[in-house]
Parts: sequence; structure tokens; C-alpha cells
Amino acid sequence: MSVMAGASVSDLASAIAIRNEEAAIVAELKAGSEAAYSWLIAQYHQPIYSLVYRILDDPADAADTTQEVFIKVYRGIGRFNAASSLKTWIYRIALHEASNHRRWWFRHKGRETSIECAPENEENHSFGLKNTLVDDSDSPFDSVFHSEVSSRVEAELKNLPEPYRTAVLLRDIEDLSYEQIAEITETSLGTVKSRLVRGREALKKRLVRYVNEMGPELGLRAPAAKPVRAHGKDVEVQL
Repeated sequence: MSVMAGASVSDLASAIAIRNEEAAIVAELKAGSEAAYSWLIAQYHQPIYSLVYRILDDPADAADTTQEVFIKVYRGIGRFNAASSLKTWIYRIALHEASNHRRWWFRHKGRETSIECAPENEENHSFGLKNTLVDDSDSPFDSVFHSEVSSRVEAELKNLPEPYRTAVLLRDIEDLSYEQIAEITETSLGTVKSRLVRGREALKKRLVRYVNEMGPELGLRAPAAKPVRAHGKDVEVQL
């Protein structure tokens, strides 16, 4: 009992320290501190770019949109009232800007160029969700299975309908908590969890279908059930 109480007190103290630190940073940002803005960019530029890139799938557009996000942060910090954390506020701006740009792209550029997924030549654009599809077995099937599936995850993720795609991105790739996702998307925890379940199920079905289609061409036969490890949990995937 004392151990649990000690852990709770420690967690509370840590949370208070984080809030106090964030409040100090926000105060510096509102005062126009260049050092505070340098810290902000160093802290959030890479994760924000990563999120935006996965939504837009274009390095140049992602870079421009990320820059726009920080311009919005700079201009809007005076209105930040700490109703949410600084991180979720920035992520909400990033998601809004990326979604707006994506809608613009479909309305304008989509008329000029194909909006089909690009061929599978994106070896250098791996991301976190791919690395979660890892199983402990070392069989030949496992090696090829995971290699093939990993190369398809990003493309299939892009095909998930909104808002399920965003839920999977924020939770399984950006590793945000349910509470943070609820704040960013301005929805309830129940809605976040529901979207995440449906998004994961849709993605799993797409990947299973791909393996069933490609298995014969690879000269492999999938087992009746394949445990796929995702964030430390085995999920039975019927192949």
C-alpha cells in the first residue's frame, strides 16, 4: 500500500513539475523570447513534420505546411489559454493545416495528376507502425511475411477513410494518449477509442487481403492464424 501511495505521490509531483515548466515556457513565448521559440522549434519541429508528411505524402508540401504551423503558433500563442497542453494545441494546429492542404490538393492538383498511390518504391519512408508489426518467430515465412507487409503498411494506411486514419496515425505512430487525441480532434474518449478500433480493424483486413493475394506468388502458404505483435500485444490475424 505504501509503495502504491509513494508511486502516486511521485507521479503527481512529476505532473505538477511538467505543468509548471510548461507554464514558464508559455509565459516566455508570450513575452516574445527568442530562446523560447528556439526551444519550441527544436522540441516539436521533427514530430510535427513527421505527422504532416504522413498526411500529405510530399516532402516539399510537408515542409511548407510545417513552416505554416509554426507561423500559426507564433501568431496565436497570445491566445493560448492552457485549456489543453501546449503539445496537443500544436498538434491540433498541425492536423488542421495538413488536412486543409490535403483537401486543397484533391480539389486542385488532383485534377491535373493521378491521385492513385505511388508504386512501392518508398523504402526510405519507413515509420513507426511498420516496426510494430514484429513477431518473435524466425521462420522463413515470417521473414518474408513481415518484409512484404512492412512495404505495404504505409500505402494501405493512406487508404483508410477519415477519421479512422487520423486516429491510427496519432495513436500508433505518434504514440499520443487517448486523452491527447481527444483534445487534438476535439472529440470524446469514447469516440477516439471507437475510431481507433475501426481503423485498426480496417488496416488489418487490408493487410491480410494482401498477404492472401501475394502468398502463392511468393511460393508460401500462410498459417491458419498469424499472431502479429503490435505494441506488446499479440493480435490473431486470420490469413
